[in-house]
Amino acid sequence: MANVGQDLLNVPFAEMVVKLASAIAEGQYKLDQVSCEIAKFMGDKNKATVYLPDLTDDTGEKEIETSLIGAGFQPTFYQFTDTIIEVKMAISMNKTTDKSISASAKGGWGPFSASVNASYSSKYSYSVEGSSLLRTKITPLPPNPFMERILDMRAELEQLKMEKEFLRDAEKKVEEERDKLENGEDS
Repeated sequence: MANVGQDLLNVPFAEMVVKLASAIAEGQYKLDQVSCEIAKFMGDKNKATVYLPDLTDDTGEKEIETSLIGAGFQPTFYQFTDTIIEVKMAISMNKTTDKSISASAKGGWGPFSASVNASYSSKYSYSVEGSSLLRTKITPLPPNPFMERILDMRAELEQLKMEKEFLRDAEKKVEEERDKLENGEDS
């Protein structure tokens, strides 16, 4: 039978915490990189095209082309919010008078940790279930304020382009109607 308790005791806790923190930092970096790539994709009118109705078109058939960001969408960013490291092992209190344990031991009560093996399990009715658990939670959140400003400015730029196109189409319609009236045509 494998000595699960000793295996858990042999894992340096500080090293486990450092490795977990490093993995989270690397994971966060990769999540941020992916979100930035998605933001670039969403801002590209040729790759992430959205067709909106042209409100100056009375027939409702004409559409304006813009990007996802131009239509007001924003990419989702994610953040690690909770991380748990859990290590289970048996700890008991025992009375001892064995002076070979420590030069200063004089007997009495004190904390004692033990690895869980077959002998320990049968003596104390403890089943070998030593384990460790690493759990982390990732939560979606809005872009940071700087990125949000950039995305908002990009959306406003796209919207200004659409407004100019709307105005250009509206002026063209007005001009056509004016020409018709001047030439005596009925509309």
